[in-house]
Amino acid sequence: MSMINYASREINCKLVYYGPGLGGKTTNLEHVYRKVAPSTRGKLISLATETERTLFFDFLPVDLGTIRGFKTRFHLYTVPGQVYYNASRKLILKGVDGVVFVADSQIDRMEANQESMQNLYDNMAEYGYDLTKMPFVIQYNKRDLPTAAPIAELQQLLNPGWEVAEADRQRLSPDPYHAGEYLTSQLATGEWIERATHFEAVAVTGDGVFDTLKAISKLVLKTLS
Repeated sequence: MSMINYASREINCKLVYYGPGLGGKTTNLEHVYRKVAPSTRGKLISLATETERTLFFDFLPVDLGTIRGFKTRFHLYTVPGQVYYNASRKLILKGVDGVVFVADSQIDRMEANQESMQNLYDNMAEYGYDLTKMPFVIQYNKRDLPTAAPIAELQQLLNPGWEVAEADRQRLSPDPYHAGEYLTSQLATGEWIERATHFEAVAVTGDGVFDTLKAISKLVLKTLS
């Protein structure tokens, strides 16, 4: 959960990039780190394992304004993609304010994506977090590859939606990032479902990286205001 530093008048928020190994989590963070002003960012820390790295750094965006007179500092983390580092994954999720799931769009990575998504839900549940009730964004990375699956297929597998039980929320909610699409909608069976906001990306070139970051940041700020 967000922490308030009264001395610096900052609200510190934790964003975690989750997903399968080699899906683009690290590439996302490295791109953001290169592009934000050096005066607003902390040091990029890398904790290396034999096959992967956990990265984290913090930065203070200057264009998001203040909340009750406090600036907002974001702390960005990646988790190891390999399943056998699950203890590290769970530790990094502790106190999280928002989650970005970075999916690998390649068709042959669908099983790894689904396994990682289920692992995310399981680990969040162990902390008592409900992923459907907190800032959550999905990024479909590697959209430039010829082996990338169609977005509709990825949505069906990774973002099919969760049931909306509250009557006051059972109404169409347009997706602000995709014209003609809805985040909350009613199925033909009569059930209401809600999906996570999603973005397409090519993290190696930076395409979609800041769109994803801005969206999750806005959702976190909305929970604080």
